[in-house]
Amino acid sequence: MKWVVALVFPVLILAADWPRFRGPDGKGVVETNLPVQFGTSQNVNWKATLPPGHSSPILVGGRIVLTAEDGPSLVTIALDQKTGKELWRRTAPRTRRESMQESNSHASPTPASDGTQVYVFFGDFGLLAYDLAGTERWRFPLGPFNNANGHGSSPIVVNGLVILVCDQDTDSFLLAVDAATGQIRWKTPRPETTRGYATPAVYTPKNGPAQLIVPGAFVICGYSLETGGKLWWATGLGWQYKGTPIVEGDTAYINSWEIGGDTLDPPRVPTFAQALKRLDKNGDGALTMEELDNELVSHFYAIDLNFNGRIEERDWEFHRLRQTAQNSMFAIRLGGKGDITSRVVWRFRRGIPNVPTPLLYKRTLFLIRAGGILTTLDPSNGEVFKQGRLTAALDDYYSSPVGAGGKVYIVSQSCKVSVLEAKADWKVLATNDLDDQCYATPAIDAGHLYVRTKTALYDFAVSAEPPQQGKPTSVPASRQ
Repeated sequence: MKWVVALVFPVLILAADWPRFRGPDGKGVVETNLPVQFGTSQNVNWKATLPPGHSSPILVGGRIVLTAEDGPSLVTIALDQKTGKELWRRTAPRTRRESMQESNSHASPTPASDGTQVYVFFGDFGLLAYDLAGTERWRFPLGPFNNANGHGSSPIVVNGLVILVCDQDTDSFLLAVDAATGQIRWKTPRPETTRGYATPAVYTPKNGPAQLIVPGAFVICGYSLETGGKLWWATGLGWQYKGTPIVEGDTAYINSWEIGGDTLDPPRVPTFAQALKRLDKNGDGALTMEELDNELVSHFYAIDLNFNGRIEERDWEFHRLRQTAQNSMFAIRLGGKGDITSRVVWRFRRGIPNVPTPLLYKRTLFLIRAGGILTTLDPSNGEVFKQGRLTAALDDYYSSPVGAGGKVYIVSQSCKVSVLEAKADWKVLATNDLDDQCYATPAIDAGHLYVRTKTALYDFAVSAEPPQQGKPTSVPASRQ
């Protein structure tokens, strides 16, 4: 019976839907013709004014769904895909406010859908499910979380399960919730990792059941979708993983970057026993701020993962991992069991993106990092095809590239949208300025590119009519 569900459930997703972060299978690609040149008054089908949020739009059943922070309220908003008019808005419970770095948002995780319901996650509450008409179907409170930068992981839906990664500095876990009922199906601890923002990927072997691929700080793991049991792992990742793996056949492509991981000769950090022998003046088996060397005092609160004022063995071992972590983009052959680090095919270490997930399109990997540095790689061996700068968009980047119609679309933080030929020896066809800030990844439908800025959502299409305003309408309190 379980195999019947696995085969039937995915057909609820319509061919035109973009049901999760980076669309179908998380790959960021839909083959359709999109405009090359567009702007606030060019090739705009409609524009909808929105409250701020970093979540990316999803497309399902003729609706666009995203989340936002409207003053003190955490809201889920559904827009009509054809007109941009607001269809419904729902407010999530909120009893706390996560600590948050400036570049994050309390509405960062992207919704997910199975074609009949929409699932949203807020770090300040947990998971909620709505049907496409906006009726709440269930809620699943989670947290509070011990993640200094705030949450950023997006849920996915597969085979009737809502999957969510909850990595944090203490008590990280992977969760599966029944999509129909909101009841927990399994919960797997992830003690080998700390804070992170991964959205999982799905790998289905030719002769076996589906697996979840979940990167984290320092390690990537594979889990049974049915039971949550850990099947394999590989080391060699940086700290604070962002984004999602790219799965193509039996190969996964993983990008991992964090400050400090570009050092070619990582510092040698003593073991905890060695550190205690030298620094533990009162002999209590832990280290306080007063006992540390000066160079460690400024990092105390990053090392003390549970904020108890003492650096204990777990804290120190993760500190050692952070000092030796190596940023890289790498390819790994899937299908093994246990430690499969030896199955890494290649690694690339120059020009690694921080937040954006790379794009695999037209047999080329596209990587964008801060400063507008764009690198194309050969996915078979990691060799560089071309590396250069997007000279009209020398900026920070949080949005992930997407591909359509033989072109690549890359959105910078200041809303410069570069359009490139999807070729190894790429060239810029146009740079479009939306005069705002952008953190979300665009969504794509037949002939339409949906770009979210800090203040609005745009629908760009070839030869579109002059822009229409799709401003959200007020919603009676009884429907909140």
